[in-house]
Amino acid sequence: MVFLNLSKMNLSIIIPVFNESENISNLLIEISEALSTYNHEILVIDDSSTDSTIEVLKSIKQSNENLRILSHSENYGQSNAIKTGISSSKHDVIVTIDGDGQNDPRDIPILVQEYVKRNINYPRVMIAGYRHSRKDSFLKRFSSKYANMLRNFLLKDNVPDTGCGLKVFDKKSFLELPFFNHIHRYLPALFIAQGGKVFSVKVSHRPRVKGVSKYGFHNRFWVGIHDLLGVFWLQKRSKKNSFKEI
Repeated sequence: MVFLNLSKMNLSIIIPVFNESENISNLLIEISEALSTYNHEILVIDDSSTDSTIEVLKSIKQSNENLRILSHSENYGQSNAIKTGISSSKHDVIVTIDGDGQNDPRDIPILVQEYVKRNINYPRVMIAGYRHSRKDSFLKRFSSKYANMLRNFLLKDNVPDTGCGLKVFDKKSFLELPFFNHIHRYLPALFIAQGGKVFSVKVSHRPRVKGVSKYGFHNRFWVGIHDLLGVFWLQKRSKKNSFKEI
């Protein structure tokens, strides 16, 4: 699908959340402002929060006709929340963004415009945000730096920041990927393995103002190593067929 007119684009914004009652309201306001000229829906997938996230969302929905709320009965993790949102989305162009407010919604139109430009030449394309000036703790930045180096060494995806929540791609391409928990960290490599193109765009990054991060060194490092080896295996076994009808 090739888009030549931005005003005719339909976007589905996917926001996975877990205990983000203090951040989600302001984030949704910012998204609505940033996308005021786009036809869009916003799907917030609550991953069985234990705080008042659902109550806050229900209150916002009364005045936001673009908002859809999906609620997991159990805590399934960020990747499953993203899949739930994308599978339930109405539109073909998907925008993912984190629910903690650290991604700036004003960057969404920039990524969408890049997607439109690249989509003319590449039918399967992903635009990935690159947090060139991260506002995280030293330990988080340090671990991410070396995790990115190891990932690039093995997967050769040449993407500087796969952990950024801001990404734009098409629904069909995502649903064709082999799904597993934590897939959201390896989407660029999997897109490339399926014959797609990935382009990184610099985006801003903001410090977390409220709430606490759901990821730390111990619940990312060892799981990340296992996932990395699994994606390396998938990458080596993937082959995108090229054919034509005679």
